[in-house]
Amino acid sequence: MIRKTISNFDLSQICASGQCFRMRETAPGTYVIPSGERLVRVMQNGEDCVFDCPEQEFDVYWKDYFDLENDYAGYIEQINPRDTYLREAAALGGGIRILRQDLWETIVSFLISQQNHIARIRRCIENICAEYGSRQVSAWGEEYYGFPRPEALAGLSEDALKACNLGYRSKYVVRAAKSVLSGGIDLERLSQMPYRKAREELLKLYGVGEKVADCICLFALHHLEAFPVDTHIRQAIEQHYRRGFPGRRYRGFQGVMQQYIFYYELTGSPD
Repeated sequence: MIRKTISNFDLSQICASGQCFRMRETAPGTYVIPSGERLVRVMQNGEDCVFDCPEQEFDVYWKDYFDLENDYAGYIEQINPRDTYLREAAALGGGIRILRQDLWETIVSFLISQQNHIARIRRCIENICAEYGSRQVSAWGEEYYGFPRPEALAGLSEDALKACNLGYRSKYVVRAAKSVLSGGIDLERLSQMPYRKAREELLKLYGVGEKVADCICLFALHHLEAFPVDTHIRQAIEQHYRRGFPGRRYRGFQGVMQQYIFYYELTGSPD
């Protein structure tokens, strides 16, 4: 187990921030977080955190996954002091960090997320993991399913995942898997691209629009300049930023501000 004291890190906020769909609270202050075929259990009490995983795995994977070495207090300090709305949003969601998630899992998750609500997205992903993922055993002996790799999905008919409750999104996921296997999209190459180029490549995938492309760029590729705009964000901008969100002020970390706004609108805004 690895013990850390971490400020600006709140698993309950991250779990509710719309970034990931397999993270779950199993007991008060205890969270299980799958990523690809990995799994970590984290116990949190205030700023004190215990990561239940091998030390080497924490150093090479989970430390970056949770973006623990980035200075989120520094981002918050740069918020315009006259922007009462954004300061309130950051005060409420200041424990959110931008995750570096598995790229393939994030592509599929946000293809599924379209015109969908979080509880149903979670069920869809649980279903495809149980049906097509590989059985794994955690460091503490818990059995779970890894996220199915493209090879497990590319040979399916386009309607096969309707049985996992994906509906019309089934064809999006199957076609994405086929694109990866055929070389139409190279995940390794994509992970090395700058934001604009990566976004352009993602938009070539069937079913990927601008919002989904930006979500993948932000939550998997860690392009913090990505600023996904959904209904919640659009309404917040229309209400609080009549001239548009001042992205230039937050150049290079607009996505962090997006998460504060999204979380605030989802959980805390009085409007």
